[in-house]
Amino acid sequence: MPPSDLEPGVLANPESEWFGAKRVTPEQKTRMVQGVFESVAWRYDLMNDVMSAGLHRYFKRRLVEGMDPRPGQFILDVAGGTGDVAIRCASRSQGKARIAVCDLNAAMLQAGRAKMTANPAISGIDWIVGNAEDLPFSDASVDTYGIAYGLRNVTHIDRALREAARVLRPGGHFCCLEFTPGVQAWLKPIFDWYCRRGMPPLGKWITRDAAAYRYLAESIQKFPDKPILASRIEKAGFGKAHWIELLGGISVIHSAQRA
Repeated sequence: MPPSDLEPGVLANPESEWFGAKRVTPEQKTRMVQGVFESVAWRYDLMNDVMSAGLHRYFKRRLVEGMDPRPGQFILDVAGGTGDVAIRCASRSQGKARIAVCDLNAAMLQAGRAKMTANPAISGIDWIVGNAEDLPFSDASVDTYGIAYGLRNVTHIDRALREAARVLRPGGHFCCLEFTPGVQAWLKPIFDWYCRRGMPPLGKWITRDAAAYRYLAESIQKFPDKPILASRIEKAGFGKAHWIELLGGISVIHSAQRA
């Protein structure tokens, strides 16, 4: 691990040693996360609708509103999978922004391309296989960086955050939509029960892969809570990080500007 990943007395990127609740090496985690999304790629959108009762659409709409995509901008959707955020950005910018979806999983990108091909109103999106920890884009080349429910699956979160800062232009906009273990107290027992007891059976029913959704549920508990993630964003090269909670903190949008 590079020295820049470390602080005295602190284990950097502690999430890299966990695949859900299972202790693994960082290399194992990357491979296992890849396997999860290869397994569910072609039913991923359907699963999102079922498991969230459609609420993921509202959360992503709020994210895109915050990203504020405009004509002429270069917008990067990292870990963008099947392109839900990218497609919304294309619509909001009236097809006049340059948009790229970058994801490590080729199966997810293939599903996204198929979705775009089936809808002739969607155009102008590039689909690129790439790692959030080592993005295939030049320094200071991106206006807006968005990542929706992807940072939690990155092996080394701090490396990915530094890559976001590298590719963004000074003053560029970083937006991250994620689940959080810090759900408001009144909702937390229900949310935790649903993650443990509801998600895996639903995953098995729709995708025939309960283990994939058990991992996704467990990974929420290993993800840093709001103040910790905000601090890590700022240390990666951003100005003051802000967040807003959606639906009692089930989802959170973190945003910051490139310093």
